Amino acid sequence: MGVPAFFRWLSRKYPSIIVNCVEEKPKECNGVKIPVDASKPNPNDVEFDNLYLDMNGIIHPCTHPEDKPAPKNEDEMMVAIFEYIDRLFSIVRPRRLLYMAIDGVYCEILGMLATALAFELLAYCQREGGIDKWAPRAKMNQQRSRRFRASKEGMEAAVEKQRVREEILAKGGFLPPEEIKERFDSNCITPGTEFMDNLAKCLRYYIADRLNNDPGWKNLTVILSDASAPGEGEHKIMDYIRRQRAQPNHDPNTHHCLCGADADLIMLGLATHEPNFTIIREEFKPNKPKPCGLCNQFGHEVKDCEGLPREKKGKHDELADSLPCAEGEFIFLRLNVLREYLERELTMASLPFTFDVERSIDDWVFMCFFVGNDFLPHLPSLEIRENAIDRLVNIYKNVVHKTGGYLTESGYVNLQRVQMIMLAVGEVEDSIFKKRKDDEDSFRRRQKEKRKRMKRDQPAFTPSGILTPHALGSRNSPGSQVASNPRQAAYEMRMQNNSSPSISPNTSFTSDGSPSPLGGIKRKAEDSDSEPEPEDNVRLWEAGWKQRYYKNKFDVDAADEKFRRKVVQSYVEGLCWVLRYYYQGCASWKWYYPFHYAPFASDFEGIADMPSDFEKGTKPFKPLEQLMGVFPAASGNFLPPSWRKLMSDPDSSIIDFYPEDFAIDLNGKKYAWQGVALLPFVDERRLRAALEEVYPDLTPEETRRNSLGGDVLFVGKHHPLHDFILELYQTGSTEPVEVPPELCHGIQGKFSLDEEAILPDQIVCSPVPMLRDLTQNTVVSINFKDPQFAEDYIFKAVMLPGARKPAAVLKPSDWEKSSNGRQWKPQLGFNRDRRPVHLDQAAFRTLGHVMPRGSGTGIYSNAAPPPVTYQGNLYRPLLRGQAQIPKLMSNMRPQDSWRGPPPLFQQQRFDRGVGAEPLLPWNRMLQTQNAAFQPNQYQMLAGPGGYPPRRDDRGGRQGYPREGRKYPLPPPSGRYNWN
Repeated sequence: MGVPAFFRWLSRKYPSIIVNCVEEKPKECNGVKIPVDASKPNPNDVEFDNLYLDMNGIIHPCTHPEDKPAPKNEDEMMVAIFEYIDRLFSIVRPRRLLYMAIDGVYCEILGMLATALAFELLAYCQREGGIDKWAPRAKMNQQRSRRFRASKEGMEAAVEKQRVREEILAKGGFLPPEEIKERFDSNCITPGTEFMDNLAKCLRYYIADRLNNDPGWKNLTVILSDASAPGEGEHKIMDYIRRQRAQPNHDPNTHHCLCGADADLIMLGLATHEPNFTIIREEFKPNKPKPCGLCNQFGHEVKDCEGLPREKKGKHDELADSLPCAEGEFIFLRLNVLREYLERELTMASLPFTFDVERSIDDWVFMCFFVGNDFLPHLPSLEIRENAIDRLVNIYKNVVHKTGGYLTESGYVNLQRVQMIMLAVGEVEDSIFKKRKDDEDSFRRRQKEKRKRMKRDQPAFTPSGILTPHALGSRNSPGSQVASNPRQAAYEMRMQNNSSPSISPNTSFTSDGSPSPLGGIKRKAEDSDSEPEPEDNVRLWEAGWKQRYYKNKFDVDAADEKFRRKVVQSYVEGLCWVLRYYYQGCASWKWYYPFHYAPFASDFEGIADMPSDFEKGTKPFKPLEQLMGVFPAASGNFLPPSWRKLMSDPDSSIIDFYPEDFAIDLNGKKYAWQGVALLPFVDERRLRAALEEVYPDLTPEETRRNSLGGDVLFVGKHHPLHDFILELYQTGSTEPVEVPPELCHGIQGKFSLDEEAILPDQIVCSPVPMLRDLTQNTVVSINFKDPQFAEDYIFKAVMLPGARKPAAVLKPSDWEKSSNGRQWKPQLGFNRDRRPVHLDQAAFRTLGHVMPRGSGTGIYSNAAPPPVTYQGNLYRPLLRGQAQIPKLMSNMRPQDSWRGPPPLFQQQRFDRGVGAEPLLPWNRMLQTQNAAFQPNQYQMLAGPGGYPPRRDDRGGRQGYPREGRKYPLPPPSGRYNWN
């Protein structure tokens, strides 16, 4: 979704929807990496049924990461993708289905759209495109803009880098020799390229390998939808869920988990109306350090590079190539909790119709489209950072009494009711623009004053080298310097300090905060703190803003009512198309919004009678046709030679589709990446006519890559479907066969034989040279097609019968009246029955004493042992009214105090649905030292103080007395002798 600030706004407004993932790390023994056993219970206290991977969020960070060295070749990229999927799988641990969706070709809306959006992408999502399947033509315009923009920025960055390098070398600076390596063009992550074809082969091998060897995959059904299948990855996933929900054998209480970083996944998850839907995504951490592209040092960018020698890192420079960053962490976004928030916020009293929370959530999703999405630009008066969604919700709750009903129903829009909402927004547009201007001026003023204070408070002299101030305790850290000549260093510091001008209390300051000599001098314009602001000819905060907007953006007069109505009608069609796309699937592969900018809310007058039907029977583009519509000429090397020539030959009939340079309208923004790329729209008829002449030049391999494909289903030998599929291959069935739902957790569809199938007892060759072939394969694959419905079939956006609503997580509104004085205990994770463990200060001191000395860095790692009065009771005496504290260490033998928690494979396994009890507090503390949280699950509480007694490695109880064994005093001499 084209609103990157949406997730940040949502997580701040509804904080309880976020849960940190508990991740079990692989162990390493004698240099051998032991993978996580995903067949064990999920450490997050929840069991997921289905895991869906939107692969564009995986492929991009693995092929060109920002926080670690990039892979050297394509083989390393594939291995990185495998490891990333393994990590996600070990966190989620699905029990029924793994669905991997790669973006395919886009709808026929191909490059006709040159993108109307201000693509404000988060740093994580700013990776020049996606790998979704074919998508509607409306999406292709967005992809065209991203790829052209990425190509232009890449060339500009290379020119700037070379210029700075020449300047530094001319001044005598030091720079490492320029590396000559092939630049990875991320535009190859587009359907139809050789890279995507190789990726599909590698994923087939990966799935077969895991189904053969990983116990967590033993009974799993795996579906791979690669880039040859049309559609965007996340919408292929939603289409699968919609079609399975419409089947009689579907389990309405299936727990779904969707992996992806796009904000539109939140909307899509709500649109399913599934009660158990969770999104997992990598936690976004802004301002990650990046090395300079010239000197490979941190702390500055290429434009600020001075060519200084690199400082030694570590005693022997052993940290020279290490990046100062940690592995990214994952978070869960619980949509069931978001539904609780929305139900509270949208509940309205005294309605003239029955309140339905499901319909209200659908209206909320629809209103979010006005602040931006991948297919439409946001309205000028609605910005997510200005709480536009809250404004829309308030207007919606005030107007809904007049509308007589909800705005949407199962993906269809009631335009008459939408018109009332938009005209209400239009009444306050003028005040919104003025407030935005006031806020911007106030922000600039505060920033200017902040810079003044920083310059004024900056010390006149800051010691460097060995005299640089260090934080306490960091003197002996790697990178600290030792003085070779301390006397000389002190002399240089004194001389530099004496040469600095002194500042008296009566010294006057200039406007930038620096001392002004002799009463001050006039500051030059180039010394000004204020950054140059982009020219804004529209000036929405001044009278006449609508006339200037249409004149500057559309080059028409605002009095041209016919043109304005055309823009509004196209935008209304877009709203209907997007909502239909989210709830019913692609209504038309050809539709697209033909303008770069959106109309005003006050222009939405008379939209009730506008048509909202779309052309039926449209087909998507083929992969190579899509590449011609979204690629710039600089990425033409991914196309056949004769096709590539059409992008660069001056005599080409479509040469105007591929400009070498293009304008970017900042549209009131500050940075170029926030602006609108003014690219020419691609004429589909002209493009197809030009390609007809070069189609005969395709090789058989290129023809295969240019064909449309489908989904492939994989199962292992332990799956109930294995023998059924194998029998189909043995009989050579040529007709599609219905999937028996009783053998596949209720999944329905049709099977057809795969010409490139993976079959048992056949060697699966590895497409990656560094990985071994599978010589003892037992996996079988087959083509899979979702259940088909009539073109006018409507998928009902309701919660299915039999669905159980999850237990409420938020604090009830009547808690104070009904709680009888009990304190509210928030649910911090998925398991409501998990009892939080608490240790007092004495317990922490005891643990610091028991833990090995010298290995820990905790507060009490060097604390003395308890005094003699603590013999037999390692805790301080109870105070009056204090609850009994169990003797947590009483059942712990001395040799056990050095032992961590039992391995996960030795812990007792329990069935899904049984409440998990907490870890023993001492066990939890030991586990935190090992940074591997593996919650042990018990079925019943026992032991003193209500704590479960420790179990042995076989899951049974140890034969210790209930009162425990008294701990002996420390020896009079040896390790614990501090006298």
